[in-house]
Amino acid sequence: MKILGIGNAIVDVICKVDDSFIDQNKLTKSTMKLFFDENEFKNLLTNLKVEKTVSGGSVANSIVGISQLGDEAGFIGKISDDKFGSSYEEGLKKENVKYFYSKKKEKLPTGTCLILVTPDSERTMCTFLGTAGKINEHDVSSDAIKKSEIIFLEGYLWDEGEPKKAFDKAINNANKVAMSLSDLFCVDRHKPHFLNLVKNKLDITFANEQEITSLIEAKNFNEVVNFSKQLNKLIIVTRGEKGAIAINGDEVVETNIQKNLSIIDLTGAGDLFAAGFLHGYINKFSTKECLEKGTEMSSKIIQQIGARL
Repeated sequence: MKILGIGNAIVDVICKVDDSFIDQNKLTKSTMKLFFDENEFKNLLTNLKVEKTVSGGSVANSIVGISQLGDEAGFIGKISDDKFGSSYEEGLKKENVKYFYSKKKEKLPTGTCLILVTPDSERTMCTFLGTAGKINEHDVSSDAIKKSEIIFLEGYLWDEGEPKKAFDKAINNANKVAMSLSDLFCVDRHKPHFLNLVKNKLDITFANEQEITSLIEAKNFNEVVNFSKQLNKLIIVTRGEKGAIAINGDEVVETNIQKNLSIIDLTGAGDLFAAGFLHGYINKFSTKECLEKGTEMSSKIIQQIGARL
């Protein structure tokens, strides 16, 4: 298999809200908040009109994008044998993604992410991980990992305890490892661990400018470039309106964003960028072409609601 994604199996529930909803619920716009109380999370959902639900999770979104581009792709993520779990599995299979997980009844329900889209197209996420966050080494198939050219991990999945053991097992059995740093809060929460991964364990790292700047506590972007050059690994940084950059030793390649887009929703922009880049990478595109494919995919996704093309 070309690419195997391992990530949080989360059902995305997409809703449009006003800025006042974000303020009233003490949320920070454009970030992801984890909920640990199931009832508190359900209360948020009570008065909202649901636009649509999708089998999501950051890496799952990327893997579906890769499958849509014609590459053989698979996914491992923990769900429960419940209504959302069944729809999650069906959603992936419809997209020709091989799902390497056998669901059973768990104590916690299948994970859910409430994606709140404000009028400025920014998305604010509220996530109840449910059983997704309880992934352990027994949930991860060594065989599937060894038979994949690349595994793709997400920072959201990393946590002390069982998820870390699942992560380690995946990395130790992989031919090549790519990972997305996922989110600024994620980076700040696990900084020493993520820094160790980027320096010593990963072959390819995806980050946005905020995430990597925070990770290495850089004062400016030149410091990010210099840090990345020294690693001799592939570091890809998305920079919003400044486009994207890939650094691999002394090779530094940049690409611009596409202009005059009708931006509706930024959900999944990073996920689909990674899908486009990895599609190029496994099909032996040049670094410039990989960046351009990533930009093309992210440009398409932000002109519609949700993280699926």
